[in-house]
Amino acid sequence: MPKNTATPDHGRLSARTRKLAIAGAATLSAAALAFTLVPGDAQATSETVSVAAPVVFSQGQVKEVKASVTDQLAGATVKAEAAAAKMKAADAAAAKKKAAAEKAAAAKKKAAAKKKAAAKKKAAEKAAKERKAREAASRSAKRAAIKKAAAKTYANNLDGWIRESLDIMKSKGIPGSYNGLYRNIMRESSGNPNAINNWDINAVNGTPSIGLLQVIKPTFDAYHVSGTVHSQYDPVANITAAANYAADKYGSIDNVNGAY
Repeated sequence: MPKNTATPDHGRLSARTRKLAIAGAATLSAAALAFTLVPGDAQATSETVSVAAPVVFSQGQVKEVKASVTDQLAGATVKAEAAAAKMKAADAAAAKKKAAAEKAAAAKKKAAAKKKAAAKKKAAEKAAKERKAREAASRSAKRAAIKKAAAKTYANNLDGWIRESLDIMKSKGIPGSYNGLYRNIMRESSGNPNAINNWDINAVNGTPSIGLLQVIKPTFDAYHVSGTVHSQYDPVANITAAANYAADKYGSIDNVNGAY
Protein backbone atom coordinates (compact mmCIF):
# COMPACT_ATOMS: atom_id res chain seq x y z
CA MET A 1 0.00 0.00 0.00
CA PRO A 2 1.56 3.37 -1.01
CA LYS A 3 2.24 5.98 1.65
CA ASN A 4 0.67 9.53 1.83
CA THR A 5 2.75 12.14 0.14
CA ALA A 6 2.42 15.56 1.80
CA THR A 7 2.91 18.87 0.02
CA PRO A 8 5.91 21.02 1.01
CA ASP A 9 3.84 23.56 3.04
CA HIS A 10 1.29 21.14 4.55
CA GLY A 11 2.97 21.25 7.89
CA ARG A 12 2.47 25.03 8.09
CA LEU A 13 -1.41 24.88 7.81
CA SER A 14 -3.27 26.27 10.78
CA ALA A 15 -5.63 24.19 12.89
CA ARG A 16 -8.67 25.99 11.36
CA THR A 17 -7.39 25.22 7.82
CA ARG A 18 -6.96 21.60 8.70
CA LYS A 19 -10.50 21.44 10.08
CA LEU A 20 -11.88 23.03 6.88
CA ALA A 21 -9.88 20.53 4.84
CA ILE A 22 -11.33 17.63 6.76
CA ALA A 23 -14.84 19.04 6.31
CA GLY A 24 -14.20 19.41 2.59
CA ALA A 25 -13.01 15.88 2.43
CA ALA A 26 -16.28 14.73 3.89
CA THR A 27 -18.19 16.50 1.11
CA LEU A 28 -16.06 14.89 -1.57
CA SER A 29 -17.41 11.39 -1.04
CA ALA A 30 -16.18 10.14 -4.37
CA ALA A 31 -12.63 10.72 -3.32
CA ALA A 32 -12.94 9.46 0.28
CA LEU A 33 -13.05 5.67 -0.26
CA ALA A 34 -12.97 3.36 -3.25
CA PHE A 35 -14.32 -0.08 -3.02
CA THR A 36 -13.36 -2.49 -5.73
CA LEU A 37 -14.81 -5.89 -6.23
CA VAL A 38 -12.29 -8.11 -7.98
CA PRO A 39 -13.86 -11.14 -9.69
CA GLY A 40 -11.79 -14.45 -9.59
CA ASP A 41 -11.53 -17.30 -12.03
CA ALA A 42 -14.15 -20.02 -12.43
CA GLN A 43 -12.84 -21.99 -9.55
CA ALA A 44 -12.25 -19.02 -7.24
CA THR A 45 -14.48 -18.98 -4.16
CA SER A 46 -13.24 -15.81 -2.51
CA GLU A 47 -13.57 -12.12 -3.28
CA THR A 48 -10.74 -9.66 -2.93
CA VAL A 49 -11.55 -6.16 -1.63
CA SER A 50 -9.00 -3.47 -2.18
CA VAL A 51 -9.13 -0.12 -0.29
CA ALA A 52 -8.14 3.06 -2.09
CA ALA A 53 -5.28 5.05 -0.73
CA PRO A 54 -6.04 8.13 1.44
CA VAL A 55 -6.69 11.34 -0.55
CA VAL A 56 -4.18 14.10 -0.17
CA PHE A 57 -5.54 17.73 -0.51
CA SER A 58 -3.52 20.57 -1.86
CA GLN A 59 -3.46 24.15 -0.49
CA GLY A 60 -5.66 25.26 -3.41
CA GLN A 61 -8.30 22.71 -2.63
CA VAL A 62 -8.37 23.80 0.99
CA LYS A 63 -8.79 27.40 -0.08
CA GLU A 64 -11.67 26.43 -2.37
CA VAL A 65 -13.44 24.61 0.46
CA LYS A 66 -12.80 27.51 2.80
CA ALA A 67 -14.23 30.00 0.26
CA SER A 68 -17.30 27.82 -0.26
CA VAL A 69 -17.98 27.62 3.48
CA THR A 70 -17.41 31.37 3.85
CA ASP A 71 -19.87 32.06 1.04
CA GLN A 72 -22.43 29.82 2.67
CA LEU A 73 -21.96 31.55 6.00
CA ALA A 74 -22.23 34.97 4.33
CA GLY A 75 -25.43 33.93 2.55
CA ALA A 76 -26.91 32.66 5.80
CA THR A 77 -25.99 35.97 7.49
CA VAL A 78 -27.65 37.98 4.72
CA LYS A 79 -30.75 35.85 4.98
CA ALA A 80 -30.80 36.21 8.77
CA GLU A 81 -30.35 39.98 8.49
CA ALA A 82 -33.13 40.17 5.87
CA ALA A 83 -35.45 38.12 8.09
CA ALA A 84 -34.58 40.33 11.07
CA ALA A 85 -35.20 43.48 9.01
CA LYS A 86 -38.51 42.07 7.82
CA MET A 87 -39.53 41.21 11.36
CA LYS A 88 -38.46 44.66 12.55
CA ALA A 89 -40.53 46.30 9.78
CA ALA A 90 -43.53 44.14 10.69
CA ASP A 91 -43.14 45.08 14.35
CA ALA A 92 -42.87 48.77 13.42
CA ALA A 93 -45.99 48.53 11.23
CA ALA A 94 -47.89 46.75 14.02
CA ALA A 95 -46.78 49.38 16.54
CA LYS A 96 -47.80 52.16 14.15
CA LYS A 97 -51.19 50.52 13.57
CA LYS A 98 -51.67 50.09 17.32
CA ALA A 99 -50.73 53.72 17.95
CA ALA A 100 -53.17 54.87 15.26
CA ALA A 101 -55.94 52.74 16.78
CA GLU A 102 -55.20 54.10 20.26
CA LYS A 103 -55.18 57.66 18.91
CA ALA A 104 -58.53 57.08 17.14
CA ALA A 105 -60.00 55.55 20.31
CA ALA A 106 -58.75 58.50 22.36
CA ALA A 107 -60.21 60.98 19.86
CA LYS A 108 -63.53 59.11 19.89
CA LYS A 109 -63.55 59.08 23.68
CA LYS A 110 -62.73 62.79 23.79
CA ALA A 111 -65.51 63.57 21.30
CA ALA A 112 -67.98 61.49 23.32
CA ALA A 113 -66.93 63.29 26.52
CA LYS A 114 -67.27 66.66 24.79
CA LYS A 115 -70.72 65.71 23.49
CA LYS A 116 -71.76 64.50 26.93
CA ALA A 117 -70.50 67.72 28.53
CA ALA A 118 -72.38 69.82 25.95
CA ALA A 119 -75.58 67.84 26.58
CA LYS A 120 -75.12 68.21 30.33
CA LYS A 121 -74.55 71.97 29.96
CA LYS A 122 -77.62 72.31 27.74
CA ALA A 123 -79.73 70.34 30.23
CA ALA A 124 -78.43 72.53 33.07
CA GLU A 125 -79.23 75.70 31.13
CA LYS A 126 -82.71 74.39 30.35
CA ALA A 127 -83.27 73.46 33.98
CA ALA A 128 -82.04 76.89 35.10
CA LYS A 129 -84.33 78.59 32.61
CA GLU A 130 -87.31 76.54 33.73
CA ARG A 131 -86.44 77.25 37.37
CA LYS A 132 -86.28 80.99 36.69
CA ALA A 133 -89.61 80.82 34.88
CA ARG A 134 -91.17 79.01 37.83
CA GLU A 135 -89.67 81.50 40.26
CA ALA A 136 -90.92 84.42 38.17
CA ALA A 137 -94.39 82.87 37.99
CA SER A 138 -94.31 82.30 41.73
CA ARG A 139 -93.30 85.91 42.35
CA SER A 140 -96.05 87.14 40.06
CA ALA A 141 -98.57 84.96 41.86
CA LYS A 142 -97.35 86.26 45.21
CA ARG A 143 -97.52 89.86 44.02
CA ALA A 144 -101.04 89.29 42.70
CA ALA A 145 -102.04 87.71 45.98
CA ILE A 146 -100.50 90.56 47.94
CA LYS A 147 -102.10 93.12 45.67
CA LYS A 148 -105.45 91.42 46.01
CA ALA A 149 -105.05 91.20 49.76
CA ALA A 150 -103.96 94.81 49.89
CA ALA A 151 -106.85 96.02 47.72
CA LYS A 152 -108.46 98.90 49.52
CA THR A 153 -112.04 98.53 50.54
CA TYR A 154 -114.52 101.29 51.27
CA ALA A 155 -117.58 101.43 53.41
CA ASN A 156 -120.90 101.62 51.58
CA ASN A 157 -121.84 104.99 53.07
CA LEU A 158 -121.15 108.69 52.48
CA ASP A 159 -117.73 108.51 54.14
CA GLY A 160 -116.73 105.50 52.04
CA TRP A 161 -118.03 107.08 48.81
CA ILE A 162 -116.09 110.30 49.41
CA ARG A 163 -112.86 108.42 50.25
CA GLU A 164 -113.11 106.18 47.17
CA SER A 165 -113.80 109.22 44.97
CA LEU A 166 -110.76 111.03 46.45
CA ASP A 167 -108.48 108.03 45.57
CA ILE A 168 -109.79 107.98 42.00
CA MET A 169 -109.42 111.77 41.73
CA LYS A 170 -105.85 111.48 42.97
CA SER A 171 -105.00 108.82 40.36
CA LYS A 172 -106.49 111.02 37.62
CA GLY A 173 -104.94 114.24 38.84
CA ILE A 174 -108.28 115.87 39.80
CA PRO A 175 -107.92 118.30 42.72
CA GLY A 176 -110.23 118.31 45.75
CA SER A 177 -110.39 117.55 49.45
CA TYR A 178 -112.63 115.55 51.76
CA ASN A 179 -114.03 118.71 53.33
CA GLY A 180 -114.71 120.36 49.96
CA LEU A 181 -116.64 117.32 48.74
CA TYR A 182 -118.53 116.77 51.99
CA ARG A 183 -119.59 120.42 52.28
CA ASN A 184 -121.00 120.58 48.73
CA ILE A 185 -122.70 117.17 48.99
CA MET A 186 -124.52 118.14 52.14
CA ARG A 187 -125.72 121.41 50.57
CA GLU A 188 -126.83 119.79 47.29
CA SER A 189 -128.41 116.46 48.40
CA SER A 190 -127.92 116.03 52.16
CA GLY A 191 -125.99 112.87 51.30
CA ASN A 192 -128.82 111.17 49.36
CA PRO A 193 -127.46 109.49 46.17
CA ASN A 194 -131.01 109.21 44.75
CA ALA A 195 -131.89 112.90 45.19
CA ILE A 196 -133.53 114.54 42.14
CA ASN A 197 -134.35 118.21 41.53
CA ASN A 198 -137.62 118.30 39.60
CA TRP A 199 -138.40 122.04 39.87
CA ASP A 200 -135.38 124.11 38.66
CA ILE A 201 -134.66 125.27 35.09
CA ASN A 202 -132.75 122.06 34.34
CA ALA A 203 -135.80 120.00 35.21
CA VAL A 204 -137.95 122.30 33.08
CA ASN A 205 -135.54 121.67 30.21
CA GLY A 206 -135.80 117.91 30.73
CA THR A 207 -132.43 117.37 32.32
CA PRO A 208 -133.01 117.34 36.07
CA SER A 209 -130.09 117.42 38.53
CA ILE A 210 -129.47 113.98 40.02
CA GLY A 211 -127.33 112.42 42.76
CA LEU A 212 -125.10 113.51 45.61
CA LEU A 213 -123.75 116.58 43.83
CA GLN A 214 -126.86 117.17 41.63
CA VAL A 215 -125.22 116.70 38.22
CA ILE A 216 -127.32 116.98 35.03
CA LYS A 217 -126.99 114.32 32.32
CA PRO A 218 -125.04 116.39 29.76
CA THR A 219 -122.49 117.45 32.38
CA PHE A 220 -122.15 113.94 33.76
CA ASP A 221 -121.56 112.49 30.28
CA ALA A 222 -119.01 115.18 29.43
CA TYR A 223 -117.01 114.85 32.68
CA HIS A 224 -117.50 111.17 33.49
CA VAL A 225 -114.23 109.63 34.78
CA SER A 226 -113.18 106.25 33.35
CA GLY A 227 -113.09 103.46 35.88
CA THR A 228 -116.36 104.50 37.47
CA VAL A 229 -119.88 103.32 36.69
CA HIS A 230 -121.57 105.32 33.94
CA SER A 231 -124.62 106.24 36.02
CA GLN A 232 -125.64 109.53 37.66
CA TYR A 233 -127.13 107.59 40.56
CA ASP A 234 -123.86 105.80 41.39
CA PRO A 235 -122.46 107.79 44.35
CA VAL A 236 -118.76 107.40 43.46
CA ALA A 237 -119.30 108.13 39.75
CA ASN A 238 -121.49 111.15 40.61
CA ILE A 239 -118.96 112.66 43.05
CA THR A 240 -115.98 112.08 40.73
CA ALA A 241 -117.71 113.55 37.64
CA ALA A 242 -118.87 116.62 39.61
CA ALA A 243 -115.35 117.15 41.04
CA ASN A 244 -113.89 116.84 37.52
CA TYR A 245 -116.38 119.46 36.25
CA ALA A 246 -115.64 121.80 39.20
CA ALA A 247 -111.89 121.49 38.60
CA ASP A 248 -112.40 122.48 34.97
CA LYS A 249 -114.70 125.43 35.74
CA TYR A 250 -113.47 126.64 39.16
CA GLY A 251 -110.06 125.05 39.69
CA SER A 252 -111.28 122.67 42.42
CA ILE A 253 -114.44 121.51 44.18
CA ASP A 254 -112.99 123.27 47.22
CA ASN A 255 -113.62 126.61 45.47
CA VAL A 256 -117.35 125.88 45.09
CA ASN A 257 -119.48 127.39 47.88
CA GLY A 258 -122.92 127.47 46.26
CA ALA A 259 -124.90 126.28 43.26
CA TYR A 260 -122.66 125.53 40.33
